[in-house]
Amino acid sequence: MSRMIGTVSRGVRAPIIRQGDDIVKIVTDSVLEASADAGFKFYDRDIVAMTEAIVARAQGNYATVEDIATDIKTKFGGETVGVIFPILSRNRFAICLRRIAKGVKKVVLMLSYPSDEVGNHLVSIDALDEKGIDPYKDVLSLEKYRELFGYEKHRFTGVDYVEYYEQLIRDCGADVEIVFGNNPKAILDYTKNVLCCDIHTRARTKRILKAAGAEIVLGLDEILNAPVNGSGYNENYGLLGSNKATEDQVKLFPRDCQPIVDAIQQKLFEATGKKIEVMVYGDGAFKDPVGKIWELADPVVSPAYTSGLEGTPNELKLKYLADNDFSDLSGDELKAAIKSKIQEKDGDLVGQMASEGTTPRQLTDLIGSLCDLTSGSGDKGTPIVFIQGYFDNYTTE
Repeated sequence: MSRMIGTVSRGVRAPIIRQGDDIVKIVTDSVLEASADAGFKFYDRDIVAMTEAIVARAQGNYATVEDIATDIKTKFGGETVGVIFPILSRNRFAICLRRIAKGVKKVVLMLSYPSDEVGNHLVSIDALDEKGIDPYKDVLSLEKYRELFGYEKHRFTGVDYVEYYEQLIRDCGADVEIVFGNNPKAILDYTKNVLCCDIHTRARTKRILKAAGAEIVLGLDEILNAPVNGSGYNENYGLLGSNKATEDQVKLFPRDCQPIVDAIQQKLFEATGKKIEVMVYGDGAFKDPVGKIWELADPVVSPAYTSGLEGTPNELKLKYLADNDFSDLSGDELKAAIKSKIQEKDGDLVGQMASEGTTPRQLTDLIGSLCDLTSGSGDKGTPIVFIQGYFDNYTTE
């Protein structure tokens, strides 16, 4: 009988990671112990993935809110700063906003609308249509926004983020003005010093502002991109990818991850004799069809991975073959024909009709999304994910 199981994704439990822990040893040992417990064997091209959180925790890559405030004040001078395009998040951004406010006299907060960059909605697009508002060109004051849309609360959190961010800034002792707009140049009517808080569009936003005459333009990736008073940091992403750890501390995105994944791959090879691929993953990259939230609030899905995870899938669409090339076949004859087609496929199927509809994304983005959904974000206690059969196809026995 032919093999009946394809891809399998397992959440692997691990100890609670603390600063200074040997993350290479912990991940390796956890996977080996899981194998002994569950009775699975290892194969070449299996995948071991670990959350960015446990890597950052082991590294001790933390910073206090005072460190953030110091860096903001040093880089912006402590006067008025435009804070534009932040995501709406108590976990991701609110703690950063508190210390941005502590480092300046006034914050001009410009929120994108109808939603933030990752899909958290302030209002619905239908509400904009009803009021005759064009989000591509209309800039709204707080007063106009309230007149038009009232006090909308986030569908899942129940938070009015406009009110929440406004009060948070005031509680930190800074003055605040809130506007709504999607053209970054609109902030220059209020201040020439701007902190760009968008994640995936930050390079474009900075370019537009600099060309329009802004004086100081920095992104969140340039705050805590070097240590402040011995703090953690991330030279590539700064505050991007950070999460609230305590009321006074943030956990930053991990740094120097490549030596870690390479070392785990080597340790697993020594223990199993198999070349197992290894990656670090953060947020997956997928969209919630109900809340409209695009999950990717980290700067990348995977900050580091072994070489076997480079590239994109190179797959044929089985239903296309069944409905077109082999529409006159069925049963074992159809099965044999499709297997033969897979075995003969080109090394690069880009542009070929038989691959149409396969997922055109990087392998690490696809696998990272699978890992994020497997491990969850709550109390499952499985920050390591072990995947088998991901690179198998219909011909694999």
